[in-house]
Amino acid sequence: MIKVIKPGLQTTVQDKGRIGFYEIGMPPSGAMDQYSYTVANLLVGNQPHAAVLEITYLGPELLFEKDMHISLTGGNMPPKINGEPVPMWETLAVREGDVLSFDFVKSGARVYLAVEGGIDVPVIMNSRSTYTLIGIGGFEGRPLAAGDVLQTGEMKEKEVRAGSKISDADIPSFGKTHEIRVVVGLCSYRLTEESKQSFLQTEWTVTPEANRIGYRHRGERLQFVEREQPFGAGSNPSNVTDLGYPIGSIQVPDGVEPIVLLHDAVTGGGYATIATVISSDLNRMGQIKTNEKVRFVSVSMSEALQARRETQEKLRRIAASL
Repeated sequence: MIKVIKPGLQTTVQDKGRIGFYEIGMPPSGAMDQYSYTVANLLVGNQPHAAVLEITYLGPELLFEKDMHISLTGGNMPPKINGEPVPMWETLAVREGDVLSFDFVKSGARVYLAVEGGIDVPVIMNSRSTYTLIGIGGFEGRPLAAGDVLQTGEMKEKEVRAGSKISDADIPSFGKTHEIRVVVGLCSYRLTEESKQSFLQTEWTVTPEANRIGYRHRGERLQFVEREQPFGAGSNPSNVTDLGYPIGSIQVPDGVEPIVLLHDAVTGGGYATIATVISSDLNRMGQIKTNEKVRFVSVSMSEALQARRETQEKLRRIAASL
């Protein structure tokens, strides 16, 4: 139903994620920006877990082989249908033979393309999400390639008319500097007091090593408290006895270049995790590009939960308006 003419830089099938398998070492994968993903599905009347295309940095060129409604959300990567600009964050009608393409990304890093009924690929471990590191999920476990043909599914639950859109106030904007809220811990006690402050005061630069596995940041070197390493921990001061890594947790191997672990990251290991990005701001992390600036802001657990409630309420309000 949808033919890939050009695949873009990295276009993968993603949904809400492969939830419930962390204990066996399987990360959730899924959309990096869950807010944009959810709104994209709402705009075409899909069920909450419907699969979409996640488009990174450089968009694909796609031929639609049937009439359908689509939506595009996320970063500002100006879309065109048959060479004519079309809006994002709005329900669009495409006709058989229409071609969707994109200009270069202007802000943000990822765009979400939802089609009515969702992208129909096999369900593996309760998810259609692509996990490219081991080649499962999505379309043959890999990013799309020229010549691939995608089928649409049966996950539409309501009719949303073309031209429906969300309030401008509910559309996130993405600059080149970002404040990302974190809850400090689990192993922040391993840092010296000066380095704890430095972590929060430094304006970090995202390095080219920024992908679905994690984002590496360049800035100050952080120092760990000297100690005799416990049994089971590695010899480097940044090592601890193995522990689980929550999505969004931040580790600093050897005190150099903090890494925010994201949706395709390993689920555990032996590096001290000094903070964790709150769930609401993981969406923004997924929209940050190489060489952009990040400052981490410490918040309490209650503040993190309140931010999550606010995001959930916004999504409920958007769903009710469509």
